Amino acid sequence: MTEQQAKARIEELQRVLTQYGHEYYDLDMPTVPDGVYDQLMQELIQLEEQYPSYRQPDSPTQRVGGAIISAFEKVAHDHPMLSLGDTFSQEDLRAFDERVRQGIGENFRYVCELKIDGLAISLKYENGVFVQGATRGNGTIGENITENLKTVRSVPLRLTKPLTLEARGECYMPKRSFNKLNKERAEREENLFANPRNAAAGSLRQLDPKIAASRNLSTFMYALGTNGEEFGLERHSEALDFLQELGFRSNDERRICHNLDEVFAYIDEWTEKRPTLPYEIDGIVIKVDDYHQQQELGNTVKVPRWSIAYKFPAEEVVTTVLDIDLTVGRTGVVTPTAVLEPVLVAGTTVQRASLHNEDIIREKDIRIGDKVIIRKAGDIIPEVKQVLFDQRSEESVAYEMPTHCPACDSELVRLEEEVALRCVNPQCFAQIAEGLAHFVSRNAMNIEGCGEKVVAQLLREGLVKDVSGLYDLNMEELIQLERMGEKSATKLLQAIEASKENSLERLLFGLGIRHVGSKAGKILAEHFETMDALMAATEEELTRIFEIGEKMADSVVTYFANEDVQLLLGRLREAGVNMTYTGKKIDRTDIDSNFNGKTIVLTGKLERLTRQDAKAKIEALGGNVTGSVSKKTDLVIAGAEAGSKLSKAEQLGIEVWDETRLIEELSE
Repeated sequence: MTEQQAKARIEELQRVLTQYGHEYYDLDMPTVPDGVYDQLMQELIQLEEQYPSYRQPDSPTQRVGGAIISAFEKVAHDHPMLSLGDTFSQEDLRAFDERVRQGIGENFRYVCELKIDGLAISLKYENGVFVQGATRGNGTIGENITENLKTVRSVPLRLTKPLTLEARGECYMPKRSFNKLNKERAEREENLFANPRNAAAGSLRQLDPKIAASRNLSTFMYALGTNGEEFGLERHSEALDFLQELGFRSNDERRICHNLDEVFAYIDEWTEKRPTLPYEIDGIVIKVDDYHQQQELGNTVKVPRWSIAYKFPAEEVVTTVLDIDLTVGRTGVVTPTAVLEPVLVAGTTVQRASLHNEDIIREKDIRIGDKVIIRKAGDIIPEVKQVLFDQRSEESVAYEMPTHCPACDSELVRLEEEVALRCVNPQCFAQIAEGLAHFVSRNAMNIEGCGEKVVAQLLREGLVKDVSGLYDLNMEELIQLERMGEKSATKLLQAIEASKENSLERLLFGLGIRHVGSKAGKILAEHFETMDALMAATEEELTRIFEIGEKMADSVVTYFANEDVQLLLGRLREAGVNMTYTGKKIDRTDIDSNFNGKTIVLTGKLERLTRQDAKAKIEALGGNVTGSVSKKTDLVIAGAEAGSKLSKAEQLGIEVWDETRLIEELSE
């Protein structure tokens, strides 16, 4: 084949494979067998390797993932990516509708769309060619994830028209891909993803694009970066059709609604049909269709006044408590878990639900054999909402928490101001195992191949006694373990060696210092830069850091004063584990909000927001959400049945808001 013939063949293969991919991934109407597609793709890969000058940036071969990225650079959005205000009831939607009518009169219509549960993305094109993909970030600054988004088949690398524009949408993981991924992770004894949204976000933030390519992600685009008038568009619904014409996927289940009754009918329909979808949705988005009317209504600082998101209530089902299981965590806390008769909730089978602590069991009077209503809090975490007392057996007896540790039989204690029972035996096998599992986890030292079963074997065989023992392991010892061949052992030893280079914050999180999570570990590492400097820090020095409270400061000082801890760190240092912060300094830009720079405590039950959502929204606006009330607390958000934290806030004269005030401030 001559060079000119190769050039012509490459161009032809690029064209037909792009078309076949569009038919398969976007239209769900494949026109050739998978084997034919794969054969043509291999031919194109070989030709492009032989003639690299003819490899185009929009070639289908660019979907497989390129070189590993060293880090994600920050990119500024040309126009802010606003979040949406949330609503949870028909009353809230009627109030939104009334505000719209007051603003633009009676002559308007809505577009209703499914709210895809994924990660918001921005895609930029120059002369029709994909040049940049980014996350939403804080709405103003996102992360450049271009190489990972190139691997997503529904992201067109070249548009059908040579236009320069920005498209915005949602990248998600289909249910089928999610189930396959978690099955593979379970087989590798890795932590499972909690839901498809977390899996999609984690996939897009992989530094190796090949990993993102293997996750089978997809997209739905829901808007142009501008209002579309530059392309002759007058309505949002026209923009959705326009995006499809350009080669993007936009969701076909959208509907024009002329009044609120039609909006409610759409919500009711998809509340019922939601489980049948091949992807997760968590609500319905309602938008005023006309661009001129959108402009007339305008935006607040954070959200548009012409759009709102209706969030589905948690799905509730009835099942039976078969047993109450007890687990011992790495800090010795004994956590009760309800073992349930398997039941389908919000698209997944639920068999267990955390009961948190003894007080919750007593408060709700949960007993083995009870019929209970369960739901997923925030559509993620299964919880027991209430007991159906009218269906309780006459032979039922109240559940009593044990007095001794289920793992080591040591007497359990309840420390002052704590609701949890705790095993204080430092040699408790369960605590050591949990501590090791935490140390090797992805967000800590990230030692792949060292799952819970491997950790249990290492402890059982006496190969390790604490985390420093991991760095003394050798091939001869590892291959003696069950299901540990030479290949697996080699990979594990390589992962252990690589973990020595981790930045300090990973080590701090991995050590399991009480009250120090991954965020606090990053703050401490960035501030002190070395382990020696942190070990020498006083409580006063620690509490001068904005995000560090008295309880955490006391815990850090107490931890490093322990002689056994000092010996452990000495062994880790001798093994070559890095003790220095090697990350980038955090750019703490000022945020214009009533939460910025304030220390805030959430207490009681929130009805319209989950605790996790409220915390995320406050922190996105510059607030620091902590778990305890002190003199450093600036604001307390009190939900229903708020207890001692509210009382303490009132005693200290701290400002208190209810949930309604919180939502009003979040919507400003």
